[in-house]
Parts: sequence; structure tokens; C-alpha cells
Amino acid sequence: MGAALLMWGGTAAPATAAQPQWTIAPSAGAGTRPATDDGRPYIYAEGTPGTVLEDKVAVTNPTKKPLRVTLRGADADNRTDGTLDLRNKAKDTGAWITFAEKNVKIPARTRAEVPFTVTVPAGATPGDHPGAIVASGGGRDAGVSVRLRVGGPTLAALTVEHVRVKDGDSIAYDVVNRGNTTLTPRLAVRADGVFGSVLDRRARTLPVELLPGRRVTLTEPWPGAPALDSVDVKVTVTAGGGAADSATTTARFVPWGVLGGALAVLAGAGCAAYWYVRTHRDRRDRGGTT
Repeated sequence: MGAALLMWGGTAAPATAAQPQWTIAPSAGAGTRPATDDGRPYIYAEGTPGTVLEDKVAVTNPTKKPLRVTLRGADADNRTDGTLDLRNKAKDTGAWITFAEKNVKIPARTRAEVPFTVTVPAGATPGDHPGAIVASGGGRDAGVSVRLRVGGPTLAALTVEHVRVKDGDSIAYDVVNRGNTTLTPRLAVRADGVFGSVLDRRARTLPVELLPGRRVTLTEPWPGAPALDSVDVKVTVTAGGGAADSATTTARFVPWGVLGGALAVLAGAGCAAYWYVRTHRDRRDRGGTT
């Protein structure tokens, strides 16, 4: 549910034209940042520990029947593959959100604006605290992202770990966000074999939002990897704020199928040669005794 719900920096997907469904979005003109002409794509809040921040969400019911929805706060998280998800139990931003009304009834063809507060605890750590507001009703869930930044020193830092070549056609690696800000990683990969470069991919932005403190395992496809070579692979990941790290591994490519067939042929040839020599030796030995 979380991955479909949390399209980072946005709201749930719009309903189809055939059957309009209710939606939730940031209330226009509320919050600490002004709305654009098309409305805010997410809720942004910023304050120091101890601050109480106020905002609103708008739940729109375009159907012909009244609607009841239940609102809750949630913490954002990364799945192992880097996609965004929601934690089952809120302990951070989601737990700091309080609604003026959690259970809301919206009449047909009506929009309801629901005030809420984000109370930043006195001991909250500085940096990004990603979360979401989730609405449940009418047999479905929808939500909007909450980007909360707690005032104080920020650090952008990451590490690249456990680089390995998988199945001869892809490169897997771990990226860990060691700082307290959300990072958008950029990846560069280089591989050098015995006779020079066999792979050189310049830095490009990955479709990943790496949240503070999270570890993800990513895979880079490598079609056309060498069939026979010893290769040094270097993975470099960078992000805004000066975050950067590299890690390397060595991979040996051996065409075991071809090699196995060649060894079988050699083994067969060796057996034939041994049989030939042994047969002729036995014939000579019998000839010498007559």
C-alpha cells in the first residue's frame, strides 16, 4: 500500500474519469510555503524542537453519496530496493501529527478542509523527518507526503558498501544514508579488465529518494559483460550537499560451459592416447616373447 500511496512529493493517483473517487491533497494557501497555481504537491513544514506547526488537508468527495474517512499520520520509509513505503507504526513525524478531527464526514460533491498540527518534540534531532497523512474510506486509502525539517545542523553523507557482480550480468551494491537529510543519489560505474576499460557509465540521477539513516540495495544491469576476463569494478555514488563515496570489487568471468566442454574433449583425447600407447606396448611385449 505504501509504495503506491507515497509518490514522494505528491498525492495519491487521480481517479479515473469513468468513476470519480475521493481525493486528499494539501489545502491551497495553507502551510509555511505558498501554494502554486496548481496547488501544493506536498506538505512542507519546518520548525525547531518544541515548535507547533499548523496546516490543513483537503478531502474532496466528487461522488453522489456522503463519505466517511479516517485520517492518520505515518512515517515514510525505504524498502530494501529503494522504493518508498510507510512504516506499520508511526514513531516519528506520523506520531507528531494531531488532527482537529480524525473521523471526517464529507457530504456528496463537497470538499472538507481538516486542520492539523505537527508538534516537534523538544528532543527531536535536526534534519529531515519524512512522513505522510493517510486517509482511509470507501474501501481505499490515499495520502499526501509530509516533508518536515527540524531546525539545526544538517549533514549530507553516504557510504557505498558490498559491491558485487551478480550472475555475470548485473552489479549490486548497498547505499547507506549516513546523514540527516534526504538524498537523491547519482550513480557512476567503471570496470577495467586486463586489456582496458570494459564499462564506463557517467553519473546519472537514480529514481530513488534515500531517507536519512536508511540502507538500500540497488542493482545496475550489465548486458554485454565480458565472457572471459578479470575485471575491477568501481561504483561511485554522489548526492547534493557534497555527499560522495566509492567502493570496488573484483570479478572473474570464465565461460564455464565452453571450458567444461574443452576439458571433456581434452580428457577424451588423453584417454584415447593412453589406450593407444598401452595397446601398442602390449603388442610389442607379446612380440618380444615369441
